[in-house]
This record gives sequence, structure tokens and C-alpha cells, in this order.
Amino acid sequence: MTRPREALVDPLDAFCKDTDAYVAGRIGGVLSSLTFAAKDIFDVAGYVTGGGNPDWKATHQEAERNAWVVQTLVNAGASMVGKTHTDELTRGILGENAHYGTPINPKAPGRVPGGSSCGSAAAVAGGLVTFALGSDTGGSVRIPASFCGLYGLRPTHGRIPLDGILMQAPSYDTIGWFTRDAETYARVGEVLFQTQIPAATSSRIVIAEDAFDEADEMVRDALLTLAEKVAALARSSTTERLSPNGLAEWAPQQNVLQSQEAWDSVKDWVDRVNPRFSYWVSERYHFAVSLTKTDVEEAAVMREQIRRRMDEVFADGGFVCLPTAVCPAPLRGEPTSQKKDIQARLARLTCIAGTTGRPQLSLPLGEVNGLPVGLSLMGDHGSDEELIGFARTIEKELAG
Repeated sequence: MTRPREALVDPLDAFCKDTDAYVAGRIGGVLSSLTFAAKDIFDVAGYVTGGGNPDWKATHQEAERNAWVVQTLVNAGASMVGKTHTDELTRGILGENAHYGTPINPKAPGRVPGGSSCGSAAAVAGGLVTFALGSDTGGSVRIPASFCGLYGLRPTHGRIPLDGILMQAPSYDTIGWFTRDAETYARVGEVLFQTQIPAATSSRIVIAEDAFDEADEMVRDALLTLAEKVAALARSSTTERLSPNGLAEWAPQQNVLQSQEAWDSVKDWVDRVNPRFSYWVSERYHFAVSLTKTDVEEAAVMREQIRRRMDEVFADGGFVCLPTAVCPAPLRGEPTSQKKDIQARLARLTCIAGTTGRPQLSLPLGEVNGLPVGLSLMGDHGSDEELIGFARTIEKELAG
């Protein structure tokens, strides 16, 4: 038995206007009091998955079944009330879509919500739904979570089935979700991971010094103060530099390898359809086409070096603490040249979890000039539940 549909009110332009996708939750399920939204890369039976590009939507058929994650949540009682905007084919990090516009960031008016899960983050931050689904390939849950003052997890790669989603780069694609509080985050996590979220602390916190160095000065100062409070909740803490030569050396390899996979995912469709892309997205695909065999081989070597280094960091267990983003949400409509600089700086932080397949949770703990800035905890492979449990502990302790 399911519940009837309620009218959707969207003052934030978070939801897609060209679909009324709705899936009622099962009455009596553990999430039956919750509503959620899904980024428009998740299949919903009877609707076309639009992917943030009108030509993609026009050339694809209605989905035959719900994505695994949507069906699992509905079975648990949550009702999906609509699909939300995304950057084109998830190839963005700021949340500005040339075809459908930019959702309003209710926690930072006049500023971007972050992408590519922009509509989902805006909908949760504005209280339109209890939680919302996004995806994180290069930072697309973590960055909107930071910009909109939300909890947002990039899970261990492979922990949540990707069945029924529009893929970008399979070696990096993950499914995450947003909430406004840690308790709700844990409730949803127990359904998606099909396990219990423990009450948790941490044996060890590693404050990633070079990651904090990447952030704007005010962000660094605000988040370091919070990092020290978080570290005090663990049994031990230390400060360490993750990269011997700086994190700027780490980001390019993921850009190369992710871009190559992203192009492989769409090139046959592009050849057949000749779709309309924004300049920003078109340029990213042109970069992928320009890559040489040597570029890819060198990137793969660097990826292995980073993985070995992070294995060393996690050898003694615990969590790594770092800023989620280098800055608060940028202003809407900034010049492309400035967007490139911001994207490059953000990638220095987001590439670590993406490259190594580790879980990273952004916590809405910080604020700079009234704007949200997220503090992240990264765990070892498979420690997703412990991360969420520790976040719940942190929220209770710092609120007290």
C-alpha cells in the first residue's frame, strides 16, 4: 500500500519542470515519514532520464524500472516527490546549467548551489524534501553539501549499486545523498547499506595539513578550529601532509582518467546526435578527445602512487580530516576563466577520495561571513557506517 501524491511547491527552481516523476513510498516502512528527491540521472519507471541535457532526453526512451536506489528507498517507505536539476550529464561542479538554469542556494542567496547534484542540494537545504539523492564522481555530492550547509557522503566506491543511473565515469561514479541533520543521514544510510549505523568515535584523526593549506585563509582558519574540536573526540590525533609535493600534483591524473571515461560513455551518442552542449561542457569533452596514450599512461602511474600513499596514511586506522571545499559558494554567473580556477582548486581536495575509492563525508559545521563551509572526514574502504556514526556523535557533542 502506498500514499497519495501531494502537490509539489518549488520556489527554488530545484526540480525539473519537464517531468512530474513521483513514486509513493510503502506505508509502514522505516522511512515512511520521509520525502525525497532524485537527481535527474536516476531512472524512474515510465519517465525519461534527462541528465540535464534536452537532447539527451529527446533521444532516449522511458525507463522500464526504477533505479535500485530509488526502489530500495520506496520499499522502505520514503516517497520520491520529483526529479532535480543537474549539470549537463553530470559534467560540472558549480550547478549552473545553460539549458535549465541554476537552482537557488537558500543558504547563500546569489551564489551557486554547487554541482552536479545542484537541485538535490537546493531542495534539501530549502526544506522542500527530507533528503535527496545525488551522485559523486569528482565531487558532485561533497561540493554541493559544503556550499549549501548539508551532510553529504561520497561512499566507498561500489558500496551502493549503480543499477539504473546515467553513468559518467564508472571507475569513479558513486551514489550519495543529502540531509540537514546527522540522525536522518543515519536513518537513510541504514536502508541503503542494509546494516546498522553504530554509535561511533574514532581511534585516530589525521589532520591533513596540506589540504587545509589549499583553502582560502578564512576557510582554513574556521575549519582548523573545528578540526581540533573533532580531533578531541578521538582517542588520538596527529597532523600530516598527504602529498610529498603538494596536492596540486595529485589532481590532474583524475581529470585525465575521469575525462577519458566520461567521453567513452557518450561518444557514440555524440557522433549520432550532434547534441547541444554549453561551452563549459563542450570544452571538457574536447579535452578528453585531445588526450594521448602517453597522457593516460602517465596519469595511471600517478594514480597508483597516490593510492599507495593513502594506504600508508590509513595503515593505523582512523579518519583523515580536511576541508570539503577551498571556498564558500562562488557568486552565480562568474566568468568562465574564474570558474576554471575554482574547479582546479576544488579538484585538489576532491580527487583524494575519488582516486582511492574511499568514503568521504562532508559535515555542515563551518561558516565564513555567514556562508556555509563543510568540514570533511575521510575513512578507509568500507568505513562508511563508522563515518556516519561518528558524524552523529560530533553533531551531538558540538551542539552540546
